[in-house]
This record gives sequence, C-alpha cells and structure tokens, in this order.
Amino acid sequence: MTARLLIVGPQGSGKGTQGARIAASYGIPVVSTGDIFRDNIKNGTELGRKVQAITDAGDLVPDEVTSEIVRDRLSQGDAEGFLLDGYPRNTAQVAHLDEYLAGRGDELDAVILLEVPREESITRITQRAAEQGRSDDTEEAVAKRLSIYESETAPIIDLYEPRGIVDRIDGVGELDEITERIMSALAARGLATVAA
Repeated sequence: MTARLLIVGPQGSGKGTQGARIAASYGIPVVSTGDIFRDNIKNGTELGRKVQAITDAGDLVPDEVTSEIVRDRLSQGDAEGFLLDGYPRNTAQVAHLDEYLAGRGDELDAVILLEVPREESITRITQRAAEQGRSDDTEEAVAKRLSIYESETAPIIDLYEPRGIVDRIDGVGELDEITERIMSALAARGLATVAA
C-alpha cells in the first residue's frame, strides 16, 4: 500500500525536515510547492519571476497556479504515493485536491499537523533566514505569512478532522523525538514503511 500524506503546520514548524524523513521512510516523493517555486526562481523561469515578485511582497501564490503545479507533479509516474508540503493551504485548494484525487480513485491516508507555538515559529524562521540568507524571511514577511496561515490554512484542519485522518503532533522538541511521534501515529493507522 502506498501512503498519500499531507503535512501541515505554521512556517518554521519543521515541515520540510520532517517531511523529507517521512517520505524517505515510505519511499514516496515530497511534493513541496515551496521547493518547486524556489527551483523556478533559482532557474529564472517565467513562473520563477512571477513567484519572486509575489513572495517578495509577502503574499502567497494564487490558488490556480499552485493547484496546476501540484496536479502536474502528482500526475508523474513516481507519485502514486506522495507527501504534500505547503498544499493545500486553504479550503479552495482542499476542494481542488479532493477533486483531483477522486478522479484517480484516491484519497489522503493521513494529515500530519505539526503544532508549534507562534513565538517558536518566528524564532526558528528568523534563525533560518540568518543561516540561509533567505530574502523572503524578513520579520514582517514572516508575521504576515503566519497570520495568513492562521486565517487560511488552519481552517483546512476543520475539513479533514471529520474524515478521521488528522494526527496532531507536538512539533516542539528534538528532531528525532518529533519524527518518532509522527511515525508512531502513522503506524497506528496501519501505514507500513518501506524496508530499509
């Protein structure tokens, strides 16, 4: 059985790091809209230039653009199973994803919600910006993105909760501890990892 997962959490919650670990354990690709956008920016593509202007203003990329990119990625041969990171980020995108997955006879197996206090997120992002020299991680942009997460992304949990697929994970602590919490929750759902 192939795992179809979504990892959700505020910026700085460790989604990227944990997502990579989970995906490796399950032998599935991480489909990260942020990574796709950053690759396009780095390579100077038309999409990259468009995204750069939007993110520099502290705004989020429009739903249609994001959904199209994700559908394209999920239609590739290696994405029968996947771990989504950064999508869906609002209720409209949940509808886009549901429709796409239903069209191929699939649905999400689990939604991993990394719960991290706002102050912790800001501290982690500010630290990451200094280490990686990321221009999109100014304190104002971070605060704006966290507010958008709280108003737009957090409500998607209300759509997934009634489906019984949300695992709330304490996202504070040592990396390995957090990974263990996630893996235990997924194992409890009967999702088997690939043999190492």
